Amino acid sequence: MRWRLGVVGSPIGHSLSPQLHAAGMAIAGVSGTSTRIEVGSGRVERVRSLLADSFDALSVTMPLKAQLLEVCDEVDETASRVGAVNSLLVRGGRVYGRNTDGAGFVDALQSEYGFSVAGRRVVMFGSGGAARSIIDALAGAGVRRVDVVARSAQAVRALAVVYDVVRAGVSGDEAAELVVNTTPITGRVRSTPVATKSAAVAVDITYEPRISPWLRQYEESGCRVVNGLPMLAYQAARQLSWWFDVPIEGARLLEAIT
Repeated sequence: MRWRLGVVGSPIGHSLSPQLHAAGMAIAGVSGTSTRIEVGSGRVERVRSLLADSFDALSVTMPLKAQLLEVCDEVDETASRVGAVNSLLVRGGRVYGRNTDGAGFVDALQSEYGFSVAGRRVVMFGSGGAARSIIDALAGAGVRRVDVVARSAQAVRALAVVYDVVRAGVSGDEAAELVVNTTPITGRVRSTPVATKSAAVAVDITYEPRISPWLRQYEESGCRVVNGLPMLAYQAARQLSWWFDVPIEGARLLEAIT
């Protein structure tokens, strides 16, 4: 089989998925192609037709992750809880969807930095789809508490209904061990970084620039800092392992994009 892979979303020109797909195919010993396809919000039927005629599997990026649930005949439990997919696979005429974003985040911290999230106190900036995916994985991995800082109080309350580890706003009673920025504006800087423990980790899930101003302030305060590339590689490892039914290590994919 020659795989026909792609990535859909908008804007799509910067996507590293084709490099990840190529590296994954090389590891799995399969052949194929990978293509970036510009698809804007609301173009669900466009993706449905791509899956029917031109592609065997697709990576999904913004702004389509929640919208493309409706093209799936079946989704995994994570995608169902989170309300979004980042991976689509066509098999036997049916479309299957999964969400590997949050698990990839946890995998990357553990594998690349030896950082287990179990029992940790976390501060999360943002309450959108990326934040929800990560919170879902953090809760599943045994995190103790996630303080969520977001513009929408309603969105934070909705997260707290589903995940009992979620709290609204930053409590000053304890320093954070993990700080995560999921907001899309990479240059945004909180006037004063939240208090962190020694050996704390700060993660900005964006990766351009590689060290954002938000990350820089935490680096200056002594945190280990991580951009979005490890999460990207490790979520892709789970995605490609599923597609090809071959174990693929996130570390090897990370080498392909750094």
